[in-house]
Amino acid sequence: MAQNKKLKSLSGIIALSPSDQILFNKIKDIIRNSYELFGFEPTDTPVIDRSSVLLAKVSPDTEKEIYKFQKGNNDLALRFDLTVPFAKYVVFSKNDINFPFRRYEIGKSFRGERPQKGRYREFYQCDADIISKNNLSFLNDADIINLIYKTLINLDIKNKFIIKINNRKILLGFLKDFTDKTDKVMLIIDKLNKISKKEAKKQLKALNIKDEDIEKIFNFIKLSKGNNVLENLRTFNVNNSLMQDGVEELSTVISYLKDLNLPESHYEIDLSIVRGLDYYTGTVFETFLKNDKEIGSIASGGRYDNLCDLYGNEKYPGVGMSIGLNRLFYALRDLKLIKNVDYSISKVLILPMDKNRISYSLNLITKLRENNINASIFENEKNLKNKLEYANKIGVPYIVIIGENEENNSNYTLKNMKSGEQFILNIDKLIKKLS
Repeated sequence: MAQNKKLKSLSGIIALSPSDQILFNKIKDIIRNSYELFGFEPTDTPVIDRSSVLLAKVSPDTEKEIYKFQKGNNDLALRFDLTVPFAKYVVFSKNDINFPFRRYEIGKSFRGERPQKGRYREFYQCDADIISKNNLSFLNDADIINLIYKTLINLDIKNKFIIKINNRKILLGFLKDFTDKTDKVMLIIDKLNKISKKEAKKQLKALNIKDEDIEKIFNFIKLSKGNNVLENLRTFNVNNSLMQDGVEELSTVISYLKDLNLPESHYEIDLSIVRGLDYYTGTVFETFLKNDKEIGSIASGGRYDNLCDLYGNEKYPGVGMSIGLNRLFYALRDLKLIKNVDYSISKVLILPMDKNRISYSLNLITKLRENNINASIFENEKNLKNKLEYANKIGVPYIVIIGENEENNSNYTLKNMKSGEQFILNIDKLIKKLS
């Protein structure tokens, strides 16, 4: 029992079974293909870096979740997302990059947060970013949001998700009129999908925000629940240029989304969306499954105009998005929103009936693999019944039985494991049947 406890995975660290891993890889491939459809190029940034690099611009709450350790004289950390390492990459490789630069990366990140449904300490992120030098059109914000839409559509979950969009400048400008604790207030608002309104009010009150100002905040957020949100924001009685800039930027992005023919049933303005990471400066968005809001956002991101400033003097405005692959996988699987795949990677399993058929079987498996047919071989002293039981357990679609008759007649017995049909075929017909 003590040994079993030692072998148990750490909390929040996921180990998938082969059948789940195959489905997981299928989702990852669909995401990768969607990113490349939009012209994004692959990158691969370090999982480990200096703490000073990764922690350059994070909130105290985020810093508590970062895994840090010492190696010699180096103070190191595991990356908590893919955006900060990408910003460093841009500054370091600026002379080799053609701007605007469209990149994607699919890799693991680590956060020491409390594990719960949809949240893990080790997790895959699928990021896509557009970054430029000096200026970046808001068309790119819309294109990134459109990428989320197209990717989820390609995952065959149409009408099952909603993208909620905002601009941080709107709420930030509104808050500046009555508090100097805007960052802390924004962090509380960011948690509204995780905590109750009552708890949020309690936390705001702990910041010495007046009761009437707390009501102002919630009444302001309610503006996005009605119609004509942008018009209501333009006429809202706040004389703040930052908020006005945010409204116009949001309006521009929404206009581009309409030009891109993104269905209005799949996105909406939500003034409570602010994103917890400090590096976002404008457009922000989060995506939720309609049937499982408890799992949280499955795709999120926003605009970061100043992130690269931490690593150099030049300005590199960017906008990006990230899909939490583990979270998305479990949601799609548990809600049965994605079709399962065959368990077996192998399309065909070769079954020599005795050791004298090994040479003939190996010759076959070589020819199958040369024709890009996934094939494996199962050879032991067990009888045919046991061999068939093994084939059923691994879920292989076809088996090839090779006995003395097959070898003497230069053919093969192919069996469809689902229908039970059997065929006696020569090598050319066998390859054609399996291709």
